Parts: sequence; structure tokens; C-alpha cells
Amino acid sequence: MYMKIEIKSSIDELSIVENFVDDLNAKLDLSDEIYGNIMIAVTEAVNNSIVHGNANDINKKIQIEVFQKNPNIVSFRIQDEGPGFDVQKVKDPTLPENIESIGGRGIFVMKHLSNEMIFNDPGNSIELRFLI
Repeated sequence: MYMKIEIKSSIDELSIVENFVDDLNAKLDLSDEIYGNIMIAVTEAVNNSIVHGNANDINKKIQIEVFQKNPNIVSFRIQDEGPGFDVQKVKDPTLPENIESIGGRGIFVMKHLSNEMIFNDPGNSIELRFLI
């Protein structure tokens, strides 16, 4: 199974991503928990690509792919046109010194809602894997 969409770097496009996840759910009949985890993690990844990766540049695109190499795992790849970033430099938002900081929470959420999170080098693409 393989599906792909491309959106503009605009928060207004998030409804397209939500519909994309809904279409996947219709095909795979996911549990409510897995569906919720996917919806939150994927929309957060796309939001990060819009805001941080493509710097809200409406002329830049984001590609979202979903595929299954294994019947028990569904994978999403979200790629923007930005320069990327080093995920190792993102501060852990659960550490006492970072509790008041606003950065890093999205990555923390994605990591905990997915079963595996992989960034490419240079950091402008993320793959989120979910056991289904």
C-alpha cells in the first residue's frame, strides 16, 4: 500500500493532511488509539515542516507519503524543502531547565506517539512508524 500527497506550506493545508489520514484509516480500519496517535504525530510533523522547515513560505511544498513494507507497520514520510536541522540539538522539554521553554515539545510528542521516529541527514525529512 502506498499513498502520497503534496501540500503548500500553509497551516490552512492541515485539513488536507487530516483527510489523508482519514483515508488511510478507512483502508486499514485502525484502532481508535492508533488512529489518534497517527493523526496527532503526522499533523505535528507537517506543522513543523510548514513553520520551521519551510518558514511559512507558501511557494515551498511538503510531501507526505504513507507506505507499508510490513503488514504490521505503517510508515509516514514527511519532507519539506527547508535546509533541515540537527535533531540532537533539540533540548529535552521534560528536563527541569527546559520546562518553561516552548521548543522541542512537538518532537517529544511525535517520538512518544510513534513506535519509531527517523530523521534523514540533513534533517528535512522524518519517517514515523506505527505498529498496527
